[in-house]
Amino acid sequence: MLDKLEAIRERYDNVNNELMQPDVMSDLKRFKTLNKEYKDLGKIVTEYRNYQQVLSNIENARQVIATEKDEDFREMAKAELDELMPEQERLEDVIKDLLIPKDPNDSKDVIMEIRAGAGGDEAAIFAGDLQRMYMRYAEKQGWKMELVDAMEGTSGGYKEIILAVKGEDVYAKLKFESGVHRVQRVPATETQGRIHTSVATIVVMPEAEELDIALDMNDIRKDLFMSSGPGGQSVNTTYSAVRLTHIPTGLVAQCQDQKSQLKNFDKALQVLRSRIYEIELAKKNAAEGATRKSMIGGGDRSDKIRTYNYPQGRVTDHRIGYTVYNLAAVMEGSIDDFVEQLRIAESAERLKEGVA
Repeated sequence: MLDKLEAIRERYDNVNNELMQPDVMSDLKRFKTLNKEYKDLGKIVTEYRNYQQVLSNIENARQVIATEKDEDFREMAKAELDELMPEQERLEDVIKDLLIPKDPNDSKDVIMEIRAGAGGDEAAIFAGDLQRMYMRYAEKQGWKMELVDAMEGTSGGYKEIILAVKGEDVYAKLKFESGVHRVQRVPATETQGRIHTSVATIVVMPEAEELDIALDMNDIRKDLFMSSGPGGQSVNTTYSAVRLTHIPTGLVAQCQDQKSQLKNFDKALQVLRSRIYEIELAKKNAAEGATRKSMIGGGDRSDKIRTYNYPQGRVTDHRIGYTVYNLAAVMEGSIDDFVEQLRIAESAERLKEGVA
């Protein structure tokens, strides 16, 4: 492991030197690629340096115990060693985790789409509950969540809502949320007190940038329309809402959240680019035989991944068989346990399969 860490440190220094070169600074794509590598390697190098310091301190403490005649000094060295040994183990675990091959999209921002499924009005209300849950989670992570587009439900919530989430390692934590979320509860409109089951579908896509996907604007049809609210009534009198259609794939993205047509265009293009990137990513994975058919799943939109049972206050993730009984806290954004357990499961799979 030490040889590998030393090689990483050398690469880190080399990348740092490359970033200082004028020809690299003038090449935006290369600069961005190197800068990302520098940042990723930096996390490992930082822990490696901490690890080296701990190893050095352990060696010094052992030297004192072996050679020092003063008993007080020897006792101090023994006490220090008792603290250093667990720290060595902790750092080794951290470094081993950092050395596991990561998903190259983990550091990207995301486009999140939440759609009401089976369950009528209750499904739309549940979609709104999920949107609020992720908004609270994003706040706790220090992320920024922006509304791209929304179609409100007739009794509250959303038939569909699209969000852009920006911050550090957003995709790494939210990618596990793709799939079908199921709720079991008594709807407010139910007079007999019967438990209903409704579902909402979530899709989390890494946000694609211009450097990831080059779009030919000649392949995109742009339509303008007036923004509308619940029931379809117009909420302004200008054609500021934008709908973009990618003719080769038939993919459509629209945005009407902003009053500015230009801002709506930019957001719609952002969504369209990410949807095309997701398709290209799936093709690439299939071509390389790297499609994930594991307990984590590949973010398949038809996979039932989680159940929120209100009568029992229970939330269960079906992929890893993990259950908690703090539904109220989960709906307030406390999904860290699920994210961590899924991350651990994914890391174990990547380590076992050697996925790059």
